[in-house]
Amino acid sequence: MYTANTKINNQLSVWLILMFFIVCIMIVVGGLTRLTDSGLSITKWELFSGLLPPLNQNDWMLYFNLYKEIPEFKLQNYDMTMQEFKVIFWWEWAHRILGRLIGIGFLIPLIYFSFKIEISKLFNLYLIFFLICFQGFIGWYMVSSGLVDRVDVSHFRLSVHLIIAFLILSLIFWNYLKINKNRKILKKINPLIPFSFLILVYLQITFGAFVSGMDAGKIYNSWPLMGNTYFPNDNNLGNLFKLSALSEPSLVQFIHRNLAYIIGVFYLFILYKIYKNRIYDLYNSIKILGIFILLQIVLGIFTVLFGAQIYISSMHQLTSIFLVSSCIYFFYLNTKSN
Repeated sequence: MYTANTKINNQLSVWLILMFFIVCIMIVVGGLTRLTDSGLSITKWELFSGLLPPLNQNDWMLYFNLYKEIPEFKLQNYDMTMQEFKVIFWWEWAHRILGRLIGIGFLIPLIYFSFKIEISKLFNLYLIFFLICFQGFIGWYMVSSGLVDRVDVSHFRLSVHLIIAFLILSLIFWNYLKINKNRKILKKINPLIPFSFLILVYLQITFGAFVSGMDAGKIYNSWPLMGNTYFPNDNNLGNLFKLSALSEPSLVQFIHRNLAYIIGVFYLFILYKIYKNRIYDLYNSIKILGIFILLQIVLGIFTVLFGAQIYISSMHQLTSIFLVSSCIYFFYLNTKSN
């Protein structure tokens, strides 16, 4: 609890859950922006002037001509029409508008609550706002990597952008739980176990961003083998232990697949531990977590089999939001009460 005032706590709760859902939408739109190759359609960072979309044909020509100057157009989309450009423009514009909405939607209530609650008690919320601002910078840092000498953004910068988004989402949900969920349960497991599981899921999301950033989901569209072998035959096992493996599409897909198996086994270990020790208070949370792990693995397999088809890939990313949220909930239940 931030305060003994029930009314203030209720206001905080409503605000945080609204921000949680907006950030969820932001992550989904960000994923669709990547899947539709729309992220480089706006080649300038426009904090205020970019609020309004193009209002006439001259404005559209200005944006389109700027896009024509970057390698993505010159080397890949040189035959793109204005109508096709408008499609990718709207995705990126919506993504940026949502980013501004999140910033304003967090700042104004935060100022309001700063007058109602001791600022020292709002440190976590100020940290979230800092991350939201930092995310804007990282977003442009990511886009800028695709404006010179390459047709896509850096998959490393893309992964940082995605992980910060999930970190923001996780912190918002954690603070919501602090207000609404009692942790005074009789038996728990060592919090290092759910924390380690959460870190492993974050690592998997990082490799998911690598796969997306390099279009690695469009190769080896078979399962459980990669082609005719378990290990991709366009590479060798020794390269797996080199730093350069993070820039090899086949190796990144291989790691992403096997991390999913490790997560599945780790989950079964946690499930066994909870049921063996009859920790009844954790039954529901571990079942919810299992449902989303299974759904995520199934959607991951379908994503590979269908060559990263946009609808399935988007569902795969959406489920990752539910998975992370259920991980946060499970971890929260196993930490000490304030």
